[in-house]
Amino acid sequence: MRHSLAPIEDRIKAEVTILDRRTFVLSGTALGALSIMGCATRRAPDGGRDVVLDRMLSDWFYADLVHNPEFATNLGLDRDETAALRGQLSDQSIAGISTRKAEAIARLAELRRFGRRGLTPAATLNYEIAMFRQSVAAEAARFAYGEFGGRPAPYVISQLGGAYYSVPDFLDTQHPIETREDADAYIARLEDFAVMLDHESERLARDVGLGVIPPDFVLAKAIPNLESLRGTSVADTVMVKSIARRAAAKGLGTSHAEAAARIVRGPIFAALDRQIGALKALRGNATHDAGVWRLPDGVALYALGLRANTTTGIGADEIHRIGLAQVSELTSRTDTLMRAEGYTRGTVGERMHAINVEPRFLFPNTDAGRAALLASLNAQVARIKPLLPRVFATLPKAEVEIRRVPPTIEAGAPGGYYQAASLDGSRPGAYYINLKDTHEWPSNGLPTLTWHEAMPGHHFQTMVSREAGELPLYRRARGFSAYGEGWALYAERVADELGVYEGDPFGKIGFLQSYLFRAVRLVVDTGLHHKRWSREQAIRYMIETAGEPEGAATREIERYSVWPGQACAYKMGETVISRLRAEAESRQSGFDIKAFHDRVLLSGAMPLSVLERHVRDGI
Repeated sequence: MRHSLAPIEDRIKAEVTILDRRTFVLSGTALGALSIMGCATRRAPDGGRDVVLDRMLSDWFYADLVHNPEFATNLGLDRDETAALRGQLSDQSIAGISTRKAEAIARLAELRRFGRRGLTPAATLNYEIAMFRQSVAAEAARFAYGEFGGRPAPYVISQLGGAYYSVPDFLDTQHPIETREDADAYIARLEDFAVMLDHESERLARDVGLGVIPPDFVLAKAIPNLESLRGTSVADTVMVKSIARRAAAKGLGTSHAEAAARIVRGPIFAALDRQIGALKALRGNATHDAGVWRLPDGVALYALGLRANTTTGIGADEIHRIGLAQVSELTSRTDTLMRAEGYTRGTVGERMHAINVEPRFLFPNTDAGRAALLASLNAQVARIKPLLPRVFATLPKAEVEIRRVPPTIEAGAPGGYYQAASLDGSRPGAYYINLKDTHEWPSNGLPTLTWHEAMPGHHFQTMVSREAGELPLYRRARGFSAYGEGWALYAERVADELGVYEGDPFGKIGFLQSYLFRAVRLVVDTGLHHKRWSREQAIRYMIETAGEPEGAATREIERYSVWPGQACAYKMGETVISRLRAEAESRQSGFDIKAFHDRVLLSGAMPLSVLERHVRDGI
């Protein structure tokens, strides 16, 4: 079943004049204050057209904060004149998203009219980055279903997506409670949460009418996640416990916790009931096909997913070929190390699995075992910190904390992920690890995960960029998946080069398994969405080739099913960064690794296609 995408563009254009309700709250005075805050952190551009471009991109960035108050809170930009944002959540209604889609199409047209003629090199870099971002957003705007935002996602609600998944943890870990006004804003956001849930249910119903229904295995994970949140007693929900604990600590009394309990018991639980009912009603019509090829214009959606996530023009067939070649090379390297340790029987995947289930490498699957695992991660961060100045001239100031993925969402959540620190340093970065089953985290592979998520990976790269005051705020605050994930995977190699695996052959095997795992992702993601592999075929390939535990492999494949193309960002990004380093090493007689890292990091995140030119100009 196919549907034309033309009507959605017409509908968007017709709705472009719809004013977001927050426009009235954030008046010109507040928007002006945001602009002043941004200008205070960057140098004035040199030329006239540079100034015009900088102002245009800045205005877009601040307008996006109004549309996305959660991001404003994440950055610490929801204060003073813009404090109203602290009491709001983003508008997820059909009309609100249509307005943002119209903006994306209009911005691309404006950038094209502006052109790059007469821009300085620094402004040209800003222009190229903006052009990529806006061209992807405008292309995504033409799809009448799914999520519109950071990455193409075909399903409004899934085991990894939806307000139920993100808002409770956001309120607990990112919304600050320092004053009575902060607590009032928390209550206002709880009220918005109920509205957001219903808006998503409305979009779900619209998408179902277009023939977009999540696969049965996605529903089988999303529904229990929702039921877990709904089935928690009101007083024990994170939404009530968080405000009760933090308001008490600030001497604000119990009124806010009581208000939160009323909202959770009433509007939020009612909205969750409606959403659970809507998802359950879909089970009879859900198919088991995992790939987006089955959706309206699904081939085009996957092409967009690859472009948005890899930030290149490389197609699915070529990425699949690259993945197979890298799997072969990494399998050979891992085989050599395993044989040296006496592991000679079976395939590399089978031998990896055998190592990963040895009791000596496992933490007990108990609360004490989870505490010991978290302690080991903190020790690894402490271990690598003093080594970093050997290869980095610029270090982040923000600290990073290691936290457990909230148990209410861990059944469908990724193994690990990173949450950036605020710009003002008031909130540290956070590296989350899924501890549903500690046996999925053999100790020989945990250091590599830490280098990836924390130092010198995601936390290091994100905060070096955010703390780079020479960059405009719109460049410091935003990322690209291939750049960020590519850097984090490259960071695993840097850790190896710093000698963290000396005398630890099983740690080195864990490092190679991590690289092999990311190469396997190239194969299975394109397999699912381009070559029409089944979910089971992809799971089997991951288990047999990368030695992944079945539970972890299942969650991974189900993740790729709802985030098409995202799994390809890691190895494609690392491949480009490593290739650029190899070019610099071969062309520069006095290659300086610190200077190379500064060149990659201090200009902030950018598409790989732009990064290649930027780094080569430096060479």
